[in-house]
Amino acid sequence: MFEMLVPKLRVNTVFDIDLEKLYQQGYRGIITDLDNTLVGAKAPLATPELVEWFKKVKEIGFQLIIVSNNQLERVSKFATPLDIEFVHQARKPTNAPFRKAMTMMDLPADQTVVVGDQMLTDVYGGNRLGLFTILVMPIAIGDEGWFTRLINRRIERIALTRLRKKGLWFEEEKNT
Repeated sequence: MFEMLVPKLRVNTVFDIDLEKLYQQGYRGIITDLDNTLVGAKAPLATPELVEWFKKVKEIGFQLIIVSNNQLERVSKFATPLDIEFVHQARKPTNAPFRKAMTMMDLPADQTVVVGDQMLTDVYGGNRLGLFTILVMPIAIGDEGWFTRLINRRIERIALTRLRKKGLWFEEEKNT
């Protein structure tokens, strides 16, 4: 079970993802979480840097869909001005929102990437369907909802302890 929480790739932010490499490997669609993946949970709009990243994603040839457990108002206010399709109230990690996003992009699992900041929702949900999962560091943990902060992050800490003991999770080397 814990193995399903291990992402295929870990990066600090979405800006650290090698988009060209993913495209060369045959990936054509990106399903991304919103809160604490793209912006802080309370940030209403994209930063200028993120707007540029979205342009790069589309220029390379990717399709992009935001899949968020958040409410319509939150996700729509963020995605609509950027002309990005979305799935709100997704109920990740269930299969349905990931399948819906792949259907919207008309892509199979082996051409789809999932990017998110939570092992229990984004990584687990993506891994269950055979998607390429990328875990980013959360942008602003203090802004998270109570369930994420008190339940999900606590379970993640327990899972990380077990994954380390099994030799399935290694800390990234720090350049000094």
